Amino acid sequence: MEKVINQINTAKTVVISGCTSGLGKEMSISFANRGWQVAGLGKTKSKVEKMAETMGESHQILQCDVSCDDSVKTASSLIIKRFGAPNILINNAAVMNTPKPLWKIAANEFNHLTEVNINGVANMIRHFVPNMIKERKGLIVNLSSGWGRSTSPEVAPYCATKWAVEGLSSAMAQELPKNVSCVALNPGVINTEMLQKCWGNAAEDYQKPKDWAKLAVPFIEKLSSKDNGKQITAP
Repeated sequence: MEKVINQINTAKTVVISGCTSGLGKEMSISFANRGWQVAGLGKTKSKVEKMAETMGESHQILQCDVSCDDSVKTASSLIIKRFGAPNILINNAAVMNTPKPLWKIAANEFNHLTEVNINGVANMIRHFVPNMIKERKGLIVNLSSGWGRSTSPEVAPYCATKWAVEGLSSAMAQELPKNVSCVALNPGVINTEMLQKCWGNAAEDYQKPKDWAKLAVPFIEKLSSKDNGKQITAP
């Protein structure tokens, strides 16, 4: 894979969790090619190393388990030391349950979803947002889902976590000072690994992450404090 174009503007930094695949990967590449400094987090070492090579030394790609508060604390310290408080924090990392009725889903699988999809968002906020508030700048984008505003059978755990993200985002928006904002962003139906897990080959009928990012990143760039607390759907 070719490396991204390094058009670095030191005034703009975006932090993206789950940056090694799917929407996170394509957002990272798109932001970098649009002149942003990208700090990305991924859980799997081999994927992190590959993504770091793709992004180049001007960006920072770190191994981090967002469900672990200590892991996020360590990664955030390294990122803030290098880039300062981010202009945009994108909480993208998430996992999907194996589709089946709720009562057939094992406790450890359910717990894993809440730990990543809810606790992971809170951990990222806990360790990045105080510096954004201190600098009186920044946008927090918490990726939700159509299943954060509606429901379907056999994905109850995922729905529960994304509804939680919606509520968390709305409440947090009321707590933030002027010039710092938070939105819940529904990306729409995208052909990601998670969608393939639910819909199989039918996922191929939907937009690919790379094509989505070409529209979504410029859209995110335009969000401002006027959008604080909104439930937004990407183009």
